[in-house]
Amino acid sequence: MKVGKDYYKDNSELIDKLKQIPVLEAFSESDLQELLQMAKLWEFEPGELILKEGSHDNWIFYLVSGKVKIIKNGKELVTLRRIGDVFGEMGIIGGTVRSASVQAIEKTICLATDISIIDQMPKEKRSDIKYIIFRGFAEILANRLRETTDELIKCREEVERLKKKLG
Repeated sequence: MKVGKDYYKDNSELIDKLKQIPVLEAFSESDLQELLQMAKLWEFEPGELILKEGSHDNWIFYLVSGKVKIIKNGKELVTLRRIGDVFGEMGIIGGTVRSASVQAIEKTICLATDISIIDQMPKEKRSDIKYIIFRGFAEILANRLRETTDELIKCREEVERLKKKLG
């Protein structure tokens, strides 16, 4: 469901929220205004499916408020709840189908951007915007890899501990 333009009292209130999103903090206010012209503010009700595993599109989502859960093969993987949490980026990076579903847990507002619109921007602007967005993706993926590595280490330690205990 799309949120009306009057959802925020004015663009400055929304711009202030967007500046809290780590991926977007490098954008100038004019860049954020331009992004708002390309993006859509969408509101989702609790239980509403935002992205479906196996689907294909060009949208990335920045969480503005609310909570969503990431679901793969019917199993919940993680809950996103921080302003600026990003989802939908994996399909954009790899140009593949959605690797997981995303469902709203509570009333959720997202800034949704069709990444293909960037290709319609003036050439000099296009490179700058893509650099900022993809650098943000790299930071997100590095953090996720770090967290996954930490989990893997803990699991291996637990397996070793159980092996010693049993045998």
